Amino acid sequence: MLFKQQALLRQKLFVLGSLAIGSLLYLVARVGSLDRLQPLCPIDGRFGPRGQDEIPLRALQFKRGLLHEFRKGNATKEQIRLHNLVQQLPKAIIIGVRKGGTRALLEMLNLHPAVVKASQEIHFFDNDENYAKGIEWYRKKMPFSYPHQITIEKSPAYFITEEVPERIYKMNSSVKLLIIVREPTTRAISDYTQVLEGKERKNKTYYKFEKLAIDPNTCEVNTKYKAVRTSIYTKHLERWLKYFPIEQFHIVDGDRLITEPLPELQLVEKFLNLPPRISQYNLYFNATRGFYCLRFNIVFNKCLAGSKGRIHPEVDTSVITKLRKFFHPFNQKFYQITGRTFNWP
Repeated sequence: MLFKQQALLRQKLFVLGSLAIGSLLYLVARVGSLDRLQPLCPIDGRFGPRGQDEIPLRALQFKRGLLHEFRKGNATKEQIRLHNLVQQLPKAIIIGVRKGGTRALLEMLNLHPAVVKASQEIHFFDNDENYAKGIEWYRKKMPFSYPHQITIEKSPAYFITEEVPERIYKMNSSVKLLIIVREPTTRAISDYTQVLEGKERKNKTYYKFEKLAIDPNTCEVNTKYKAVRTSIYTKHLERWLKYFPIEQFHIVDGDRLITEPLPELQLVEKFLNLPPRISQYNLYFNATRGFYCLRFNIVFNKCLAGSKGRIHPEVDTSVITKLRKFFHPFNQKFYQITGRTFNWP
């Protein structure tokens, strides 16, 4: 009898011991797995220390999820009301310049959880037909956003169109204006290259760059050629300064945005009074494409369209020299007005 009781006791102790050891092993394994999983979602690391100016995480979630559905028109008015979403006029506009990197700048700023971008160029202020439709038509072209977010649109034709500064001023005299520039001769050749590609797709012939950029009668730079005229940045900026103080403009270095984007984006964050949220985590170099791509989170990455980074045709060096000499005094004046100097030849 005593032997049976001792055997039963040993059996119970064995079962209890096994359960205790099993529970301990489970806890160790659970803690270990949590330690391993934690770096996969480094929210604090991506968006900086928590504070009063922190963007709610739900804003980022909706921005990448529900807001996409709302842009496609799949949301009901009730859903929009419940989520406190609005279509806001832009508080910042990328006004130019063409082939300076406006699309790259817009997409990179969209990494910030407080920024919502208009997906398409609206061409409201530079197109008389669109402008006649009124400011509410323009507002309806804007994406849905939360009240604390800012909407940004870009239409590079704004910078060179005479009527635009006054029209934007009438909409919002305190709007922030972004101008992204590249070395003027390189920008002009890039402008030509884009038009050339369009002609080639339609099996059309096109003049060589040298013939367009240089007046054959005078052998001087052809200022009637739009690609050249657009690169005279100071001439266009002076027209804008009749309506807006220089403090409302921020000049972005388009050449640096290609090779070293983060410092340029951080300057824009500061200009827009945004809390610093874009980090090196959000930007990674794609060796195949030769450009930086965007990382929104662990599952969503994005590279710019394949049309970016077209190979430029070879241009006669004497023409390049002539163009650089022509642009030089305009560049110097641009430096003086904006307070930003570039190492342009």
